[in-house]
This record gives sequence, C-alpha cells and structure tokens, in this order.
Amino acid sequence: GSEAPSETLDGLRAELAAARTAADAARGAAATARVERDAEAREVAGRQSRLEGLTRERDGWAARARDATARITALEKDAEKTAARLKAASAAPEQLATQRSSLLDALTVAETRRKAAGDALATAEGAATEADRAARAAEATASSAREARAGLAARAEAAAEKLAETESNLRETAQMSPEELGQKLTDDAIARPPDAAGAESLLYGLEREREALGAVNLLAEEEAIEYGDRLQTMKVERSDLTSAIAKLRDGIDELNAEGRERLVAAFDVINDNFKSLFEALFGGGQAELKLVESDDPLEAGLEIYACPPGKRLAVMSLMSGGEQALTAAALIFAVFLANPAPVCVLDEVDAPLDDANVDRFCRMLDEMRKRTDTRFIVITHNPVTMSRMDRLYGVTMPERGVSQLVSVDLSQAEEIVAA
Repeated sequence: GSEAPSETLDGLRAELAAARTAADAARGAAATARVERDAEAREVAGRQSRLEGLTRERDGWAARARDATARITALEKDAEKTAARLKAASAAPEQLATQRSSLLDALTVAETRRKAAGDALATAEGAATEADRAARAAEATASSAREARAGLAARAEAAAEKLAETESNLRETAQMSPEELGQKLTDDAIARPPDAAGAESLLYGLEREREALGAVNLLAEEEAIEYGDRLQTMKVERSDLTSAIAKLRDGIDELNAEGRERLVAAFDVINDNFKSLFEALFGGGQAELKLVESDDPLEAGLEIYACPPGKRLAVMSLMSGGEQALTAAALIFAVFLANPAPVCVLDEVDAPLDDANVDRFCRMLDEMRKRTDTRFIVITHNPVTMSRMDRLYGVTMPERGVSQLVSVDLSQAEEIVAA
C-alpha cells in the first residue's frame, strides 16, 4: 500500500518535471517567437520604410520626368525661337545692307537733286539778273538809237526846210536859180579872189556846226531793230527762267512741308514714349521734349526738360550723372519704340547708377525686349546687370599674352545648378 503512493508521487514529480521542461521549452519557443516576430516586425517596418522611400523616390523621379518633359518642351520652343531668331538674324545683315544701300542711294539722289536744284536756282537767278542787265542795256541802246534817229530826222527835215527857204529867198532877191547863182559866184571868184580871213572864218564856223551835229551812225536803224529783237528774246528767256525758279521754289517748299509734317509726327510719338518711360525709370516725376530757338521744326533745336521725383523741373545739364544716364536711356528707348532697330549697343550706361536704379534699368530692358524685336548688347561691369542677361561674354587670359573669349548661357547654368 505504501509503494503505490510513492510511485504515484514519483510519477507526478516526473510529470511535473516534464511539464516544467515543456513550460520552459514553450517559454523558450515563445521568446524565440517573440524575437522572430519582433525581427519580422522590424523587417516589415524596414520594408515599409523602404517602400515609402521608394514611393517617394518614384514620385520624385516622376516629378523630374515631368519637369524634364516640360524643360524639353520649353527647350524645343526656345530652340525653335532661337532658330527663327537665327534665321532672322542671318537675313538681317542682308536686309540691313539692302536697306542701307537703298537709303544711301535715296540720300545720294536727294542730295544730288537738292544740289542740282540749288545750282539750277543759282544759275537761273544769275541768268535772270544778267537778262535784266542785258535787257536794260538793250533798252538804253534802243532808246539812244531811237533818239539819235529822231534827232537826225529832225535835223534833216530842218535842213531841207532851210534849203527850200534859202532857194526861195535867192530866187526872190537875185532873180536867178541857185545853179545860176553858183555859176556866177564861181565866175566872180575867179575874177576876184575872196578874202582869205573871211573864208577861214566861214570854214571854221561850218566845221563847228558840223561837230555840233555829232557823228552820224548810218546803221542806227538796223541796230535799233537788232536790239529790239534781242530785247524780246531776253524777255521770253526771263519769263521762262522766272517760271523755272517758281517751280523749283514750289518743289523745295513741298519737300520742306513734307519734312516738317513727318518730323512733327515722329517728335510727338517720341515725346509721348519719353514721358512714360521716364516715369517708369524714375518711379514718378515728369519729363518732356521741346523744340526751341525756331518756329520751324526743320531749323529748331531740341531741349530736354526733366523733373525727377522730389525735384524741380530743369534742363538735363543741371541733373546729376545718374539722372542724366537714366534720362538718356529713356530717350533712347523712346526712339526705339518709335522706330525699332535690329541691334542696340549700350556701353557702360549703368556705370553711374546705384543698385536700385540698375534694377529699374534692367526691368526696362526686359520690357523693351518684349515690346520690340531689338537685340540689346550691354557692355557692363555691374554684377546686377550681368545677372539679368540671357548670355554673358567675357575675355580671360589663361596664359600670359593669350586672350580667350568665354560665353555663358545663364538660363542653362541655372538649370544645371537646380538639377
């Protein structure tokens, strides 16, 4: 009876030991499972983190791909614009050369016409003066000839009347004809020589009367007719010259009128542009252009009146260097808005400007680039101005005595830095 409980107790002890062993094994397995579970959890968390990182990286690459696509599209557009600009720029020199040649030819023709008109006018005026002088001389000569002819006719008529009267008196007094009296006087002279002193006195008196009559021009009538014809021809030529002078003056007046009209129209446009650009560059104030010293626009001078913010209206010569530079830039841009040119070179325009005014100047350059097709070339040492340009050109000296031209595209440089 005592052995059975002892065996039962040993069995229970053995079962208890086995149970403890199993419990220890279970606890070990549970601990191992917890370790494995924690490791798996950590691995899952790591995988989740890596997945999130990969997702973010994928999103980043997708964004980069979109940006790259947008950049490619923008670059393609820029390339098309650049190609168009390059094509236009390639054609521009030929167009400019053609326009320059045409303008030079037109200028040469206009100058030749102006010179020819001036020469013709001077020649015509000289010819008219000479014609007037010759006409007056011809009129004087013709008048003298007419007077001489009239005098000779009057003297001839008086002599004829005197001769008739003498013959009549002779017939009444001597009761003989002049021929008979002449024969008688001849016979008497032969028979009785005349008094020498009386004859000399008579001869002297007759010579004085002859000298008083003056020289007889037998060609006076023919010369009078010739001078009259010349006078008529000169009057016709004078009329033609006067008409030609009037036409030349009318042509010059028309050219001057058209020039005044064009100048006034261009001046009004440039003045309006100058006012708005001055206010934009100075952030206020007012300015205007005025024609001075003459009422004729073709002969008038140009004066610039400007009033920066907080200052009085004054001529440009009384302004500071920076104000003069900005005012001059406003005037240049105003002219470019009225008549844009393909290229504009600005040499150290920003040198007298402070940073604030340099920024305004650069903004104005951007605005001008949008409003015109002009390509601006700016020579500067200002870093603010350089940073606002599309492309920089500089000269370096990698070796002593060797210069090298360097070009930098700022838009591409910004993209490289951003990437």
